[in-house]
Amino acid sequence: MDLKKTITSMFMVPTLKFPKYSLDNNCCINGYAKDSNREDQYIDCIYVLFRPQNLEQFREFLDNEYERAKALIDEYDYEGGFVVLVYKLDPAFKSDFKLIRKGRYSETSPAFQALFPRVVKIMIGGLHKDELSLQYRIFNKTQDLIDFWEKKFDMTFDINQEIWEGYDEKKEILDISKIREELAKT
Repeated sequence: MDLKKTITSMFMVPTLKFPKYSLDNNCCINGYAKDSNREDQYIDCIYVLFRPQNLEQFREFLDNEYERAKALIDEYDYEGGFVVLVYKLDPAFKSDFKLIRKGRYSETSPAFQALFPRVVKIMIGGLHKDELSLQYRIFNKTQDLIDFWEKKFDMTFDINQEIWEGYDEKKEILDISKIREELAKT
């Protein structure tokens, strides 16, 4: 299930400090700011969508989440094996979340940026390689990312420009019908 990652997935879900591999192992699809099918929306929360393949494993993960994460405040299902977990965002980073929603990634606080790894391991040709994380590159406007975008768009970036797409609220809303359509294409 490779849908394009939302900004919520990239910059808010990691702040919940999930145990390593728990999202992948439980078929996490994406994180969202809202759910279009819910009348009542939670404030300062995110909706994390899963489609677990192993229900016993997911139940164990969920039980552990209720013990581990006091921020987990709701769960509900959608037909087709989809499960949504709703988490309260850490109020200590409220101003950082506002900056993310404004697309001002490099202005987030050092404490917020420290929640994200500087280096990640990736697999290339069966070999592990250390790479700077995407979030680190975005926060720090690394030259390689600037070069990538300048080449792709045949333009020169201004020093004050952010080097990642802005937050588009429409792309951050969970619409289970659209998710089903996208997944049916794969």
